[in-house]
Amino acid sequence: MSNRSRGYLVPTVSPTHLIETFGTLGLIAIIFAETGLLVGFFLPGDSLLVTAGLLASQGKLNIAAILAGTALASIVGAQVGYFIGLKVGPALFRRPDSRFFKQEFVDKAETYFSKYGGKTIVLARFVPVVRTFANVVAGVSRMDLRRFTVFNIIGGVVWTIGITMLGYGLGQINGIDKYILLIIFVIVVISAMPVAIEYMRARKERSKV
Repeated sequence: MSNRSRGYLVPTVSPTHLIETFGTLGLIAIIFAETGLLVGFFLPGDSLLVTAGLLASQGKLNIAAILAGTALASIVGAQVGYFIGLKVGPALFRRPDSRFFKQEFVDKAETYFSKYGGKTIVLARFVPVVRTFANVVAGVSRMDLRRFTVFNIIGGVVWTIGITMLGYGLGQINGIDKYILLIIFVIVVISAMPVAIEYMRARKERSKV
C-alpha cells in the first residue's frame, strides 16, 4: 500500500506490524535509518513511536529501553546524515530522480534550513521527509559541527521522548485498544499535514505564475 504525494509514491507500512515483527531493536534501527540514511525517509517514525508507547503501556515493551534506544538512535542517525552531507556535498543536489528519491526532497529541506537556520534541526524532527534530509543539508552547508550537535541532541530527545510518551499516556486510558488503529491514523495525518500544507502553498504560488 502507498500514499501518493506530489506525483510520487511513498510506501506505507503498518507500525504495529513492524514492531511486532522486529521488536525494540527493530524499532531503534528504523528510527536510526529514518533520521540518518537517505533510504529511510518513507519509514513511519511518528506512528512507530506512538505505537511503541501504547504497547509499552500495556507491558508488551520496555518503556525505558524504548526511550533511551530511540533517542540515541535518532541522535546518532542525524549525526551520520550530517557527515554524509559533508562527504557527498554538492553532488547530492545533482543526483537524478528515482522511484524513491526526488530532488524536491532536498530542495524542501534546504528551504526549511534557509528559513529557520539551525533551529531547522529541531523543527524538522516533526516533519516527515524533511527530518531525513535536513541533517544532510546541514552537512552540505557545512554548518558548525558543535552547533549542529547541540540542536540535534535537543531535537532527538524532544521528538522521540515526547511522541513516545504521548502514546504511553494514551495507553493508560481504559479500552484504548479498540482505537489504536484510529489513533495511529490520526498521528499519521497530523505528521503529514506540514508536507501537505507546503504542497498546497507551492501549488498556489505556481498557479499565480
